[in-house]
Amino acid sequence: MAERWKLVRYKSKWRRRILRAMRAASVIVLLVGWGFSSLNAQEVEWQPSAGHTQMPIWPGAVPDARPAKNPETTKTETKELVAGRPWLYISDVTRPTMTLYPPKGKNTGAAVIVFPGGGYEVLAIDLEGTEACDWLVSKGVTCVLLKYRVPAPRSAPYWGAYPQSKIALDDAQRTIGLVRFHAAEWKIDPHKIGVLGFSAGGHLVAATSVHFGKRLYLAVDAVDKESCRPDFAVALYPGHLSVKEGTLGLNPDIASHITKQTPPTFLLQNENDHVDTVWDSLTYYATLEKAGVKVEFHTYAEGGHAFGLRRTKYPATGWPELVERWLKTIGMIEE
Repeated sequence: MAERWKLVRYKSKWRRRILRAMRAASVIVLLVGWGFSSLNAQEVEWQPSAGHTQMPIWPGAVPDARPAKNPETTKTETKELVAGRPWLYISDVTRPTMTLYPPKGKNTGAAVIVFPGGGYEVLAIDLEGTEACDWLVSKGVTCVLLKYRVPAPRSAPYWGAYPQSKIALDDAQRTIGLVRFHAAEWKIDPHKIGVLGFSAGGHLVAATSVHFGKRLYLAVDAVDKESCRPDFAVALYPGHLSVKEGTLGLNPDIASHITKQTPPTFLLQNENDHVDTVWDSLTYYATLEKAGVKVEFHTYAEGGHAFGLRRTKYPATGWPELVERWLKTIGMIEE
């Protein structure tokens, strides 16, 4: 009996050792898996899909260069899903680039430069970038995705807005000139080059629409002799425009430069947008209307903020059809 008890204890001892080893192995597998998932969720620099190449917009040193605390990083947002899907964002961009998306099949001759949003802190590069380009090229429009510099330095009261975000406007002005400079090569009508942006990118749309009389940086080459005025502008749930919610006071740096030469503009914003409120679009719309600028404004009761092109139950997410119809109305694309 004693010998049998010893055997049972011996077996139990080894069972415990085996269980401990299995638990340790499970922990190692989890840690390794976590490490690989972290690597997959975070890249040093964003790269476009196969068949597209990023191009630097500055031939040498960038103007108004400001070092970032960290290297450029791409991350996946998995907590705040949009239409049930994660999205990518880029932080600490110091070397701006543009990526050309030529139309597939039919070419209308029109081109759109896309400014992703992100509060001038990050860039929502797929949700408000590549997904917009995919839609545009399917409509015969050349798309140019601008990866502009972020973050902008914080300073009250408009820490994210021009002129504090001058580096982003430098990049936008340069890119409009580049697209116009290469218009013949890229089969673009130089008189049909527009801008489209979301949130902070919508503010950048407004900034480029009014700051085109003079470059904010010293001319670099022949590209900077081209006009940096967009021929049309689309601002989707733009921010940094209203001085105070509930009033029609417009950011003076935008308001003081609006003239009849400001390009035709399309605006869209939801009334329950609690990030960039409907007053941002209302104030811009009212000032454009007063100046005699052609402007179309759509507002909806529900729909929130930062939905990009992802369709949900809210009618505001059907905006691409509205923009396409508007582009036909103002003669940028044919019926």
